[in-house]
Amino acid sequence: MSSNDTFSRLTIDDRGVAWLTLDRPEVHNAFDDSLIAELNAHLEQLHDDAHHGHVRVVVLGSEGKNFSAGADLGWMKRMVEYDFEGNLADSRKLSQLMHRLDTLPCPTICRVQGAAFGGAVGLAACCDIVIASDKAKFCLSEVKIGLSPAVISPYVQRAIGPRQMRRFALSAEVVDAATSLTLSLSHQVVGLDELDEAVEAMIGNLLGGSPQAQRATKALLFEVAREPDSKATREHTCKVIAELRVSAEGQEGLSSFFEKRRPAWVDDTAASTKTSADTERRS
Repeated sequence: MSSNDTFSRLTIDDRGVAWLTLDRPEVHNAFDDSLIAELNAHLEQLHDDAHHGHVRVVVLGSEGKNFSAGADLGWMKRMVEYDFEGNLADSRKLSQLMHRLDTLPCPTICRVQGAAFGGAVGLAACCDIVIASDKAKFCLSEVKIGLSPAVISPYVQRAIGPRQMRRFALSAEVVDAATSLTLSLSHQVVGLDELDEAVEAMIGNLLGGSPQAQRATKALLFEVAREPDSKATREHTCKVIAELRVSAEGQEGLSSFFEKRRPAWVDDTAASTKTSADTERRS
């Protein structure tokens, strides 16, 4: 299944892996209002597909040398002419994009092959797992042009912590791949020629988990982060595990473990099959 738009592509392969790809390599995948609208539409679809179990994993990536240069120059020029209300409406669409990506029910992987500047750092921070090449670079560049990483700040600060956020949001230093790893902005750094292999390996790991349990765990972690040790949170964690234990997938998972077999949700054929769309994406 696929859809073709001006600036992005969404392809869902036979395994239920969705490949959401920025496709503006001629401008280093910079995003503007049109691309933001496309991504919001794709993510709305993916929310529904993931909720119903049709999509197991979402991989966010891009074409070309760089992941994304952040805001498009033409878009920024137009924004200069907007009044406050116009800028506020525009910012809310970007905020919606970040929130939708952050709250996708299924696991998400961000594939970063090169530079990720400005808002692109927010895209990476909204994903559950970031796999970067050793050519990757990250920069919260906004203050260099008199702006602030405002909309993306909740997600980036959550990823790297308040102390590091103060430094890099104020200094606009460029962070190399190795440093991004120490900051927890990325989870794994590999050679550029090993990037797709590393992404596939992570997809394989994620497809081995129970879809229901992954959705429940992701939702649970949002609650735990909000109130780590409240009585309500502790009771909620107890209810989540109890519900999973008596569920069909929970029972299947326990049975397959004791019977030393693969659980029903692991489809060996689908896990080893690459669709023509996936193969085309890699060419």
